[in-house]
Amino acid sequence: MADQDRPQIYLITPPELDLDTWPDQLAAVLDGAEIACLRIALATRDEDRILRAGDAIRQVAHARDVAVVIERHILLAERLGLDGVHLTDGARSVRKVRKDMPDAIIGAHCGTTRHEGLTAGEAGADYICFGPIGTTPLGDGSRAEFDLFEWWSEIIEVPVVAEGALTAELVEKFGPVTDFFAIGEEIWSQDNPTAALKALLAPLG
Repeated sequence: MADQDRPQIYLITPPELDLDTWPDQLAAVLDGAEIACLRIALATRDEDRILRAGDAIRQVAHARDVAVVIERHILLAERLGLDGVHLTDGARSVRKVRKDMPDAIIGAHCGTTRHEGLTAGEAGADYICFGPIGTTPLGDGSRAEFDLFEWWSEIIEVPVVAEGALTAELVEKFGPVTDFFAIGEEIWSQDNPTAALKALLAPLG
């Protein structure tokens, strides 16, 4: 694959993280690989914890010119000085958020549904996420199939992100038909996230 066709890497934070150690782990990964974007995707609904984590993550990422978006928390994106927001309800709120945040990065997770992705793109999303592409015991077992990415990459100009239960084999297969791979739990659960990321992306060369 030519360099311009090589998918970019989009990191997702773990749902729980230790603010004493995780920012250093993040810095090591960002220094060890070229990362296009970082999504803050914390499970907690504690505003103070999200703000403290968001602040630390933004400092590490912005020092390395990596854009940062936050999952769902639209108001906190502005308070934290982030680059945008990642919406998890498909196309439902894209149009309103685009109106409220005209210059922000807005991404939409559209599950496995082509129609939802098209609607979100028309409403102003900057990228569309489909997934999971791998097998996971979570959710209802449905997967975003190769055919969906193949069709999207040929027809639609809005960038597409592949995520969910990635393996090196899936990276090799989906590499030619996706613009980004979103990677999170696949590496943060390992002892050496930087090495895990490199192993996962090895098929891209």
